[in-house]
Amino acid sequence: MDARKIILLVGALIVAAITAVMARSLFVGQSAPVATAQPAPPVQTGPKVMVATKALPVGTIISPDMVKFQPWPEELIENAYFVEGDKFDPKAVMGTVVRFAVPAGQPVTQGNLVKPGDRGFLAAALGAGMRAVTVPVNAQSAVAGFVFPGDRVDLILTQSVSGGGDGPPLKASETVLRNLRVLATDQRADKQTDDKGNTVVTPYATVTLEVTPRIAEKISVAQQVGSLSLSLRSIADNAADLEEAIASGEVSVPDGNDPNAEKAMLARVAARPIEGKSSYSTGADVSRFQRATVPGRSAGGATIAGPQLASAPGGNYPGATAPKPKGPVVRVARGTNVTEVEIGGKN
Repeated sequence: MDARKIILLVGALIVAAITAVMARSLFVGQSAPVATAQPAPPVQTGPKVMVATKALPVGTIISPDMVKFQPWPEELIENAYFVEGDKFDPKAVMGTVVRFAVPAGQPVTQGNLVKPGDRGFLAAALGAGMRAVTVPVNAQSAVAGFVFPGDRVDLILTQSVSGGGDGPPLKASETVLRNLRVLATDQRADKQTDDKGNTVVTPYATVTLEVTPRIAEKISVAQQVGSLSLSLRSIADNAADLEEAIASGEVSVPDGNDPNAEKAMLARVAARPIEGKSSYSTGADVSRFQRATVPGRSAGGATIAGPQLASAPGGNYPGATAPKPKGPVVRVARGTNVTEVEIGGKN
């Protein structure tokens, strides 16, 4: 091998070895990074003010789970804030209505709320496009006083339908409206509590409900037709109502996975009064000795069927039989119901 080539190869190896040694010493000389704990953020101290635990839209009736006291910088506290211990009783806020929307985590001010008895209280409690209507009740028709403001109820109409024939009238009970929000009982829009915080159940004579304009008209007519009573709804009914509303197309499911849109949809379903699709029961559903149909009218000794709520030929009440015609008759067929009408002739 050429001596020159050997010298170049040896020189390259020496340079490579020196470079490797220098690189190793550079890395070994550096100390490993040491993890240091970040100082904890300073605990916020200062007076505690009342803030909203969740977003409070207009018309919300304040309950204990909607507000809490939280430390707030003293230099940012305003006179309108509710400050803990500042001769302020938190119970005074319960039952008030939100007049201006409050975002979650923001202080609740005195101007945001309207107290029962204040001017504009009931108007602030109503949702957009809703109306307030008052229904007379008693202890029996109002779940013995266990219906409170903020609850949801169904409205039941009970009536007697006399018809145009003989026999006792038809007694019927019908659930005409569902999922109505209770705004107030008598003139109170909050629950009464004792010194220990327990709810006090007291009788009342009227209940104010939040309804749509059309439902308000129906309730006005229903009070003239018969007697009204309340049926308290379970909170768990909202899930079933949601499924039914989605299946019928009344509520559209938002696209995507936006939690705010889903919450808005659930709020609409929960606050939606339901009319139509009523269920009913007649006296015959309770006792075999009661009617199942409206009494029919008598013409020429023959019974003519009246409006029916259940299948009963001729609209007769149980045990009644039509007298046999004495002269020529004409058979009249109305669907599957056939009656004989006397038209004259020799007796």
